[in-house]
Amino acid sequence: MSSTRTALRRAGLGTVLAASAVLTAAGVASAHVTVHPDSYAKGATDGALTFRVPDESDTASTTKVQLFLPTDHPLLGVLVSPHDGWTAKVTDTKLRTPVKTDDGTITDAVSEITWTGGRIAPGQYEDFDVAFGQLPDDTARLPFKTLQTYSDGKVVRWIEETAPGDEEPENPAPVLKLTPAGGSSSAAAKTSTATPEASASDSTARGLGVAGLVVGVLGLAAGALAVVRSRRTR
Repeated sequence: MSSTRTALRRAGLGTVLAASAVLTAAGVASAHVTVHPDSYAKGATDGALTFRVPDESDTASTTKVQLFLPTDHPLLGVLVSPHDGWTAKVTDTKLRTPVKTDDGTITDAVSEITWTGGRIAPGQYEDFDVAFGQLPDDTARLPFKTLQTYSDGKVVRWIEETAPGDEEPENPAPVLKLTPAGGSSSAAAKTSTATPEASASDSTARGLGVAGLVVGVLGLAAGALAVVRSRRTR
């Protein structure tokens, strides 16, 4: 009897640890500042990007978000969507290399967007939408370095870049992958077009998947308990 109880306790502990590991892994994966969608076709026009900023503090709120746009491969025609409670300040920069377009030569581009005035409470997130007129076609990756300031004065620098094949750093910058125009991935990018609804659906699907794993683990524990009870009855 004692050996059976010991086995049951071990099974229960293993179940709890497994469920905890699944949930922890899901939380860590979604805790960074991210861009949605995470890929677009090179040279895509008239699209939008959503930058999701989570608050990771237990006690402090996020009070400022600074998004830095690349100027070596600039986004053209950038517009910022109004966001309740937040004020956006847009900074332009003179380009080292002007960009020639069908409408003329572009010499300036947006290099920074700073949102202030609002608050992201602990355990919550905000989506900030940015529209563009045209993406560059001469690079495969666009990093968007981001600074996140908390109400207690702490600043988290999401600026680390990851080389292909390397492990993700502690504070990675959100990166938009640019795929060859006309490829299969570019078609997917066109259909996603960075709508918050699509991002939310994707997050919901991941959440349901995690929940399913946890339920499955708990189901195994329940089955083990039923077997033990059956043996005890016999």
